[in-house]
Amino acid sequence: MSTSERTTKGGAWTSKRLLAWIAERFKHSDLESPRLLAELLLAHVLGCERMRLYMEADRPATPIELDMLRSLVQRALDGEPVQYLTGEAWFFSQPFHVDKRVLIPRPSTETIVEHVLQHARAEPGFEAATLADVCTGSGCIAVSILRQLRDARVIATDLSTDALDVARLNAERHDVLDRLDLVPGNLLEPIREHPAAGSLHYLVSNPPYIPDSEWQDPKLVQASVRDHEPTIALRGGSDGLDCIRPLIEGAPGLLRAGGILAIETAAATGEMVRELAAEQPGLEEARLLEDFEGFPRVVIARRA
Repeated sequence: MSTSERTTKGGAWTSKRLLAWIAERFKHSDLESPRLLAELLLAHVLGCERMRLYMEADRPATPIELDMLRSLVQRALDGEPVQYLTGEAWFFSQPFHVDKRVLIPRPSTETIVEHVLQHARAEPGFEAATLADVCTGSGCIAVSILRQLRDARVIATDLSTDALDVARLNAERHDVLDRLDLVPGNLLEPIREHPAAGSLHYLVSNPPYIPDSEWQDPKLVQASVRDHEPTIALRGGSDGLDCIRPLIEGAPGLLRAGGILAIETAAATGEMVRELAAEQPGLEEARLLEDFEGFPRVVIARRA
């Protein structure tokens, strides 16, 4: 957006024009969900809710807002995630604070939340569930489930205490902190020491799972992810299963009979993870769930 474009070309830069312009720039740069990112960025600069952008579509931006917006759009085009630029991401129709301490929540992870909620509402005694959310990151899974299951409790763990600080912010934001235990530690270690060990209704996780073979492939891992999001939360070792194997092996000892294990994995390793769960003593009915794009991304198994 040049100086002349900011002042004269095509008339005033209204919210409607700015949304179209930003979304088009993001689309040409192959950013994921360009319209949503444009809404997030413009709402951040204008200090309003996204809906207000449409309710006041003809509102002209001020020169200060245009300069700020131009700077942030360029940073996004240079690879910085818009969610980090604004400090906010949306997950399960709710806003979550995010920064470089945690992964940006993705729609594919909502598959875990949807399955848990459907199962809990259909299974007697499971709406007042005790869950463990391993590698909780921003806390998006735990908080989303607690918002919907008002009698549930969650033990959320993460190796990163910085990530747990972000999860705490989100739990406070959504008023569920009183039902959330935030515990630092590696994978299942904190769960084994918790009084709920052996009686969990659900054990869920979105662990690091990107295989080493995919890490440098720009078609599989975007540069914005590789360069800006926390590596410790992304890379899963040579085959991507370094964190997933211990979760499957340890799940039977932590879940109650009939309890559910739900793990997100890479689409390329989904069948491999399903087979590991199917072969694990104490687990049964292992299957793959597709995410919203139709990719096999979530492995579900039941405690025998």
